[in-house]
Amino acid sequence: PMALPMAHEPMLLLAVTEFVANSATFTYFTAGALRRNISSDMLPRRFPLQLRTNSMGVFSPQLEERYPDQPMELHLWARQQPLLSCHPNVLHGTLLSSAEAFVVLPNATRVPAFLLNIDANVTGKPTITRNRLGGTGLPIPQVKRLETLLKFGLWLFGVPRANSECCPHPVP
Repeated sequence: PMALPMAHEPMLLLAVTEFVANSATFTYFTAGALRRNISSDMLPRRFPLQLRTNSMGVFSPQLEERYPDQPMELHLWARQQPLLSCHPNVLHGTLLSSAEAFVVLPNATRVPAFLLNIDANVTGKPTITRNRLGGTGLPIPQVKRLETLLKFGLWLFGVPRANSECCPHPVP
């Protein structure tokens, strides 16, 4: 149980329980909606991890050697239902996912490159700024590349979907 603050002026107060959030993740997972295919041209140029063989050598060192500077495709999916738990001022999420990478050859053939299972526990504080959902995480410096991948996952799946459903027409 949680006491809601008293309003002294007009305001909108939104409360979401773990049950509602986990019911939504169950529905999306069961419907197969937690899958996404990403090609190299879908990423912004300033994104720190590009989908090209020369930047994916971290995961597979022979990749750049076999297929120099070729575009890649990434297929992402959740292996199990994501879970969310709420604590005072902090949200904790667990995601068990996989990413399969393919090299895209000049004739459009896709060659399997590697498969990663990405199991992540993420903790952060949600924020709303100018009608936009965001958040601040508690980064772990030893896993900077993993943090980049997780931010990419949130950029791809979480925040845009939440913003489109909560605020389809933002107020200027």
